Formats: sequence, structure tokens, C-alpha cells
Amino acid sequence: HCIAIPADLSTATGVSLFVSGFKEHEENLDILVNNAGAVWVSSIEDFPEAGFDKVMSINIKAPFFLTQALLPLLKKNATSEEPARVIMIGSIDGIRTSFMTNYSYSASKAGLHMMARHLAAHLVNSHININSIAPGPFESKMMAAMLASEENRKIVTDSVPMHRIGTPQDIAGAVIFLASRAGSYITGATLAVDGGASTI
Repeated sequence: HCIAIPADLSTATGVSLFVSGFKEHEENLDILVNNAGAVWVSSIEDFPEAGFDKVMSINIKAPFFLTQALLPLLKKNATSEEPARVIMIGSIDGIRTSFMTNYSYSASKAGLHMMARHLAAHLVNSHININSIAPGPFESKMMAAMLASEENRKIVTDSVPMHRIGTPQDIAGAVIFLASRAGSYITGATLAVDGGASTI
């Protein structure tokens, strides 16, 4: 069964409360998916400092410090044959130039991909695989405004070579692959799940 542990992971206090709550139920951790994210869109002339601080706190600091806090539990049962997995959910905006003015978002996601690669190099001897996924457009709260009108939806789908929006099955399949035995020999990689959008 699934147990929810609400916490504000953008703060050190929130991370600590979450980890304490998790430890009440589990003694080890096999798979960690860092999937929290925020975006801020504004013109370069008007882009506020708050638009950087909020996005960087949630998109970069939170996954780093949550992973740090959970390291002992990730290491506990990890072996060379069955490593623990950390999967960072980044974005294709971190590997290509976005057409939107989401400067802090694209910078944070590029940083997240590099941070995953950097952590992978340092944690490989602890038998912890760190990879990132770079999703393209998916139905989500973050994309809801952009996909609200048929005109905007067509703009988005036309930007994807496969001419469709990603489905929950598309992203779930990628996460399951990296978390399963099939992905046990992969670390430090960024997997684009974007219908080919990052190739153009």
C-alpha cells in the first residue's frame, strides 16, 4: 500500500521532516524518484530574483539535499548486482533551448542533469545508480495552461516529431526501465522521453 508523507522539500526543515516520517515506516530505500518541480516564465527585462530563488530551491536544492539525507538508507541493501536507484526528473528544456522565457527553469534542469551525472560518478562505489529523465511535453499541472486551448495544443504537438503529447504510460515505462534489472548497468545517463522533440 502507499503512504503519503506531505512535506515542503524546498526547505531543510521539510526535508528533515520527510526523512523522519519515512524512517517510521521503512529501514532502507531501494528507489528514489526526485520529481518535484517549479517553473517561472517572464520576459528577460522583468524576470525577478524570486523567479530564480523559488525555482532553484525546488528544482536543484531539494533533490540534492533529499538524496543526501536518504543516502544511508539507499546504501543499506545496495549491491553491485542490485544497486539502489535515484532517478532525477529533469526536462528537455535542460538539453535544448526552450522557446519559452523560462530562464531559471531551463538552467535548473540543465543543472539537475549535470548534478545527476556528478553524483553518479561519486556514488557508483556505494552501488547507487543515479540517472535523469528529460521529459518533453506531458499532460501535467505545469503544462495545463499551455495545453488549455486547441491552438496552443497544436503548437505543442507540432513541435514534437511524433506529433503527440506524452502519456503517463510513456514516462512510467522509462522510470520502470531505469528502476528495474534492465537498468541496473546504467548510471550517469540522461534519457530523453520526448517524442523526438530534443532532436530538432
